[in-house]
Amino acid sequence: MRKRRRLVIRSIILALLGAALIYTLYINFFTSKEKVAVGDMAPDFVVTDLNGVKHQLSEYKGEKGVFLNFWGTWCKPCQREFPYIDEHYQTYKDQGIEVIAINVGEPEFSVRNFIKNYKLSFPVVIDKGNQLLNAYGIDPLPTTLFIDKTGEVVRIVTGEMSDKQIQQYMEQIKP
Repeated sequence: MRKRRRLVIRSIILALLGAALIYTLYINFFTSKEKVAVGDMAPDFVVTDLNGVKHQLSEYKGEKGVFLNFWGTWCKPCQREFPYIDEHYQTYKDQGIEVIAINVGEPEFSVRNFIKNYKLSFPVVIDKGNQLLNAYGIDPLPTTLFIDKTGEVVRIVTGEMSDKQIQQYMEQIKP
């Protein structure tokens, strides 16, 4: 009797684990992730940067263009373009451009060291759990979305940008 009960309990646990595995595989491989596209309204979010300042995308609507950059510390193109982004941020922040750099869930220690090494002055956020990465359908890194003051995505750039491109795109979203 005792062996039979143990067998039933083990069978139920095994069935539940199997169902969880099948569900996970189904969600990851057979459901489409929505990708944000040019012309879409950017999905709203609230994040807190590493300085403790909250940023809600919808609060910039009507006032600022947003340069939304998804990146990683290990990403060589990210490393090359960040000095240009920071330089143009210094120029455009008083002209209605906000830069928000979304790190893809790396440890805070690594991100802070990266910011310090590159002397970055714009807001940096860590996307723990990749919620924003998934909400925006981001792949590969770096990917930058240029959002105008109406909240519309006017350009999406995947890959490294040059100094000149960054300036041109910031001009494009300047209110």
